[in-house]
Amino acid sequence: MGFISLVMNKTLFLFLTISFFLSCQKKTDSLNEENSSAINTISVIIDDQLWNSEVGDSIRNKFASPVLGLPQEEPLFTIKQYPVKLFEGFSTGSRNMIIVKKSDKNLFEIRVNEFSKPQNAIHIDGKSTNEIIAILEKHTPEIIQRMRNTEIEAAQKIILDSVQNTKKIKVKFNVDLDIPSKYEYVMRRKNFVWLKKEITSGNASLVIYQVPYKNIHNYNTVNDIVRTRDSIGRLYIHAKGNNAKMKTEEAYFPYFSKIKLKEYDAFETKGTWQMNNDFMSGPFINYAIKDKANNRILILEGFCYAPSKEKRDLMFELESIIKTIRIPKTK
Repeated sequence: MGFISLVMNKTLFLFLTISFFLSCQKKTDSLNEENSSAINTISVIIDDQLWNSEVGDSIRNKFASPVLGLPQEEPLFTIKQYPVKLFEGFSTGSRNMIIVKKSDKNLFEIRVNEFSKPQNAIHIDGKSTNEIIAILEKHTPEIIQRMRNTEIEAAQKIILDSVQNTKKIKVKFNVDLDIPSKYEYVMRRKNFVWLKKEITSGNASLVIYQVPYKNIHNYNTVNDIVRTRDSIGRLYIHAKGNNAKMKTEEAYFPYFSKIKLKEYDAFETKGTWQMNNDFMSGPFINYAIKDKANNRILILEGFCYAPSKEKRDLMFELESIIKTIRIPKTK
């Protein structure tokens, strides 16, 4: 009887051990699957004690700060925190990881494709809380830029799975652009194209147009871009059933920066739009590309109307589409 009881106890122990391991493995696998598929997500590997201290506050303030140009506050990245011990012995499929711990030395290191591909694994070690925060403060702009570039590339790979034929756009504007097949033509004019994707309770739009190079001045760029997009709104972008026309929201000055888009100098403008005499409004992102060889300013803009939805990822998709642009060299 004692022998049988001993065997049964060992069997039960073995069964429980295997069950526990499999449940842990399943949990980790599900985390990996979720992280690898979610756009604009960061896995922060940090012990709870540090996460609940000034270090965690610093990470949240920097990487979950509000996205510029959106009408409501939405975080730059969605942060998922996991204790270090949960990931010991396991790799993770998250594209973006920040691994923070106290150590006997200070360390900042970016390891590319450490556990999977593509991946940014940011390792931050510090001798104290203050030194970890100092490392974060110094390297945050570099980390954010790297992670955003990785997310743009990930979004563009998703776009390529269902890209449509854009010959009409190439003929009209002499550009190549990757646009998902769900975007349908709303309007085509001589120097203007409007495509739209319907979503639940709203839509996302992409417009392309060009103006003479002299229309955008270096000394008055923001006002010129707003004036130009408002004139396009008056001409083409109207609400159904009334005389409402799109214009830039006057109450909030747009966010503006000079950037490089591929090899071209460009202006990036983010803000909100509204329909005059109507309740409709939403965010926009506008890229004015200086194409001096063709004596034009090529403008690509994404905007959305989604009153009951978060808009960060909708606008990120539009930004990712615009950044696939390729302008053939003029012979």
